[in-house]
Amino acid sequence: MAFPKIQDVRKLNDEELSEEILSAKRKLFELRLQQATRQLEKPHQFKHLRHRIAQMLTVERERQIEAKLKARAAAESEPATPAESEPATPAESKAATPVEEAATPAESEPAATVTATAEEE
Repeated sequence: MAFPKIQDVRKLNDEELSEEILSAKRKLFELRLQQATRQLEKPHQFKHLRHRIAQMLTVERERQIEAKLKARAAAESEPATPAESEPATPAESKAATPVEEAATPAESEPAATVTATAEEE
């Protein structure tokens, strides 16, 4: 039996895809149950079903990423208002950005600890 083609999965809409994923996961559970009770006649079905689930989850994730990219592109294409883009005065810009303090050499290097034991003395 040949593996299912991913083109078949891509033809499904989002709702049908979610239903198919749930159905395939239920079928996989049933196969595991049959295997545990030693009623499974076709063990190759595990491989085919896991492959099918992976295809469906891949297509679902591709669609999620595509939707996120479209939303981000739409948000970037909107013009920013002047109040959002830059502060009006230099004092506001200093208040908006945190001041980074330079660490002194003593703070940046760990202190060396020397302990003398009775054997060394």
